[in-house]
Amino acid sequence: MKQKDFIRIASGQGYWGDLPQAPYWQVSKGPTDYLVMDFLAEVTMSILQKQKSRDPKLGYAKDLLPMMEQILPFVAERNIKVITNGGGVNPQACRDAIFEIAGKAGVKGLKIGVVYGDDIFGRIDDLLGTGQDLKNMDTGESLKSVRQRLQSANVYFGAFPIADALAEGAQIVLTGRATDTGLTLAPMIYEFGWKEKDYDKLAAGIVAGHILECGGQSSGGNYLKDWRNVPDLAHIGFPIAEAHPDGTVYITKHQGTGGLVSVDTIKEQLLYEIGNPKEYITPEVIADFTSIKLEQAGENRVKVFDVKGSEATEFYKVSMAYSDGFYAVGTLTYGWPDALEKAQAADRIMRQRLEDLGHKFEEFHTEFLGYNSCHGPLSPMPAELNEVVLRVAVRDKDREAVDAFGRQLVPLVLTGPPTVTGFGGGRPKPQEVVAYWPSLIPKKLVKPVVELAGLK
Repeated sequence: MKQKDFIRIASGQGYWGDLPQAPYWQVSKGPTDYLVMDFLAEVTMSILQKQKSRDPKLGYAKDLLPMMEQILPFVAERNIKVITNGGGVNPQACRDAIFEIAGKAGVKGLKIGVVYGDDIFGRIDDLLGTGQDLKNMDTGESLKSVRQRLQSANVYFGAFPIADALAEGAQIVLTGRATDTGLTLAPMIYEFGWKEKDYDKLAAGIVAGHILECGGQSSGGNYLKDWRNVPDLAHIGFPIAEAHPDGTVYITKHQGTGGLVSVDTIKEQLLYEIGNPKEYITPEVIADFTSIKLEQAGENRVKVFDVKGSEATEFYKVSMAYSDGFYAVGTLTYGWPDALEKAQAADRIMRQRLEDLGHKFEEFHTEFLGYNSCHGPLSPMPAELNEVVLRVAVRDKDREAVDAFGRQLVPLVLTGPPTVTGFGGGRPKPQEVVAYWPSLIPKKLVKPVVELAGLK
């Protein structure tokens, strides 16, 4: 295969629930070689695991299907490759659903690669029995302490298995729990022949993936510095990485779309979810974010270069989720005059009533929207408010106590301070708390599986 001078990798989703028009815009409004879509967050896996347990044909991001239905004609006609972790805990079922859509659309010869093996939920007891404590990275506690409440366990695979699927001829690659950055790095590995010891190039691809992973956040969305001057956010152009074989990347967007790609928008995205900037750890490489150089290279075009990387660790990260009690959240709105005073009084009354009934909570949190919910005392406090939303949340292992909170909130409408509204949703019900358990596992204990299937 002749090496291309560059490839254009377009971000289509930053998370499950992102702008549904974005994938269509990315494949229809300009040249695109690859479309990458990130659907998975840590808590998502437990939700999908429950869906799969109820129906073996579920367990993937269902929002992906209408998007694929819309973009498949462009994907087929323009030979665009699609990479997404929307396969969740059941990428094979997701593949079959996409084949069904393709068949109805008359798309011929479609090949879909599936990367799986990340789901180790069924192996947990064996791993614990062989000395893998799967300790919590934050607390050092053994997974054994929450084993009976565990709901999901998935390893973060990286870019190389996706690149293998592309090398086998896949036009669409569906993965389970893959890293956000790996979705973007994989096409570079495949197209440019990058190897496991090409640390600087791999690190450059990881940085590009980090820039693309949150969709429109790097092309003017959620832009803090100068948000008023971002043009046409209603039609924001999601970012595109123009990647070159030497590791140089240009971040841009399709012409004629809204939004803004500048050094400052890219800088803000680079700071997203960063721990030690010198050691951004991924399955492929450790990227040094302090080495990144940025340069405005034209309108809505930023050059990213000179990124440095070093050898990867011997571990994969494992994302696990477990049940940790119940919570409930309720709101009431108090109007002028004395809105804040009324809301504060209502909070005191409810707390007293719950205390009288003998209910205690692990967490009981009150905030006053419009007054202190975002920044608390760090921002200026208004002298008088026209209205305040009382928002209260509780959490506890005792479901009955959490349910009692809901039963005491709504009665405030007629038994508390006046001028209250906003209770049309009824009594808040207890919801399950799904807690996060991050851990590490030696790479030698988990192997990704790549599977290719075609539609005749």
